[in-house]
Amino acid sequence: MARGTILMVGTRKGLWVGRSDEAREEWSFSGPHFAMEEVYSCMVDTRGEQVRLLAGSASTWLGAQVHRSADLGETWDETPGGAVRFPDDVDASVERIWQLVPGVEPEVVWAGTEPGAVFRSRDGGQTFALERGLWDHPHRTEWGEGFGGQAFHTVLPHPTDPASATVAISTGGVYQTADDGASWEPRNTGIRADFLPEGQQFPAFGQCVHKVTRHPARPERLFLQNHGGVYRSDDHAATWTSIAEGLPSDFGFPVVVHPHDPDTVYVFPLGDGRFPPDGRARVWRSRDAGGSWEELGKGLPDELWAAVVRDAMSADEHAEAGLYVGARNGTVWCSTDAGDTWRCAVTDLPDVMVVRAAAVDL
Repeated sequence: MARGTILMVGTRKGLWVGRSDEAREEWSFSGPHFAMEEVYSCMVDTRGEQVRLLAGSASTWLGAQVHRSADLGETWDETPGGAVRFPDDVDASVERIWQLVPGVEPEVVWAGTEPGAVFRSRDGGQTFALERGLWDHPHRTEWGEGFGGQAFHTVLPHPTDPASATVAISTGGVYQTADDGASWEPRNTGIRADFLPEGQQFPAFGQCVHKVTRHPARPERLFLQNHGGVYRSDDHAATWTSIAEGLPSDFGFPVVVHPHDPDTVYVFPLGDGRFPPDGRARVWRSRDAGGSWEELGKGLPDELWAAVVRDAMSADEHAEAGLYVGARNGTVWCSTDAGDTWRCAVTDLPDVMVVRAAAVDL
């Protein structure tokens, strides 16, 4: 088998699965899978001998579901009842699955949902259990809703410590566990909530965090895109420092760290209308952990009046890593040179909600 690339593109009307070789210049796509269902989360699981794809969909009629494929999207199975669901004693139902993330252990999969809850599977995504320590947290009744709803959109298991995980919710902020989910504490010191009155803009929790990421080789450092603000933490989220200086806007949704360089990070700034400033699609890169920024646009359109949402930007792990950006106009662009140049991978899809890619054997 030759080394190749799999690209999952979740949209408001189904999932598309792309394949390419290692050069990633030409793509073939299958889809729509789960037509007319919203796909907010995707996961390419390369931990075992067999690559598995997971996708979280939501239907007005059928509810939320986790779909699994063991043949790179040729066929899919699902769990009766939806896999991710609240226990009988909880008066709530899962509306959307916003996040699917592999854990440290081989069969662990984390899920973040709307309404705001985190679940964990220990059987590869067939069944999930509610993280009760977070659901029963006294802050939960005070968490608000972002424009897109209340959801745990970020789940970051610690790469070497199975008992530690960092999560984020809009609106509620960053929370962290160090005892395998038994307790969770807010980790928002230094993050501004500029929608609150003067003098109250640095609360212990209640921030509208949009996305958090980190590099597995340097787990104590995290990068965060807020609703107004871009931040870095060098002490495992205990404190946060602004790194927004030099960007055309501190508002945006995604933040992605380069898979081979913990100092290189990417954002996609948006203006007041939730489209790129001046309508120009541009990725911004920092090679010094947010100390300075540079604009990247070669191959991206000079006119784009659509947003890039929090999970519609990601990277693969080829030696020459690929970067991917999907917009709500149904287009996905790919770069294989650290963002210097871009080419279109697919266009004319429904609005893109999530992209996930990985190097695999095809």
